[in-house]
Amino acid sequence: MCRSERIRCAVFAALCGAGLAQAAGAPDYRLGRAATAQEIAGWDIDVRPDGAGLPPGSGSVADGEKVYEAHCSACHGTFGDSNEYIALAGGVGSLKTDAPVRTVGSKLNAATTLFDYINRAMPFPHSKSLTPGEVYAVTAYVLNLNDIVPADFVADRASLPAVKMPNRDGYEPFPGLSKVDGKPDTHNRACMHDCEKSVAVTGSLPPNFVAGMYGSLDDNFRGLATMNEQAPPAGALPATTAAGPAAPALIQKYGCVACHSADRKIVGPAFRDVAAKFKGHADAVATLTRAVRGGSTGVWGSVPMPPQAGPTDAELAGIIEWILAGAPDK
Repeated sequence: MCRSERIRCAVFAALCGAGLAQAAGAPDYRLGRAATAQEIAGWDIDVRPDGAGLPPGSGSVADGEKVYEAHCSACHGTFGDSNEYIALAGGVGSLKTDAPVRTVGSKLNAATTLFDYINRAMPFPHSKSLTPGEVYAVTAYVLNLNDIVPADFVADRASLPAVKMPNRDGYEPFPGLSKVDGKPDTHNRACMHDCEKSVAVTGSLPPNFVAGMYGSLDDNFRGLATMNEQAPPAGALPATTAAGPAAPALIQKYGCVACHSADRKIVGPAFRDVAAKFKGHADAVATLTRAVRGGSTGVWGSVPMPPQAGPTDAELAGIIEWILAGAPDK
């Protein structure tokens, strides 16, 4: 067993240890029982190159432009040419040159891979919030930005797998995570040397690890449009009418903590730095509301903040009130 396999085994064993700890009175992390068929179906959303797994629905290039402008352009640029995040368009034919540009058009070997990724992970930070029709539409639009499909193209279960990508026959199946001096850092060999003959589990995850890192798993996956996860009853939702204890739950719910924390910069500024900047400003609430709803760039650096449509007006008011109050712990 090679080093990478030992690491995977150790992680799996640690997760099992966390599940066993549940029986001893630790918090319930849902790691200790078999998943139901309905739960498995909720996660079974992968799409293969031949189109297997594509959901019903369709979307045109024209409709995709609207979806892209609303959810994607703030990070990826008006025409998919962003320099701050991954560029989506251009670079076709450049991979074998001295200046390769890796984009949807230049690198992917299957159009269905683009659908699969958008459906799983976009838009940041509200992944899985788009309907299947919206994912089809924005997939069609990004393909059109790369001049792969015409402006009247409509993506669906039949048409998307039939799209021939420019790099269909040039994909590297195991390129390695990164390259130094042209050599990949992995070699796709099952075992190399110094392989262990036996493995002993010597530790497990701390009892509060999952709760401390991710919070409630139910909260993290509430209301996903393209999955079968059911939302909890209304009574389980955090209060939304005022700042205070509700605001920390809301910033978790809407993914704000992916880029911000209370007291330190991550991608965006610390909430307490925002409070200090706007202290005493009469229009602070209106300014922050516009920045959150419409997105902003250039205020705290070059990385843009995408528009945030998730919180209701009442929830957003509570979040902003909490931020301007200095993001108190309680």
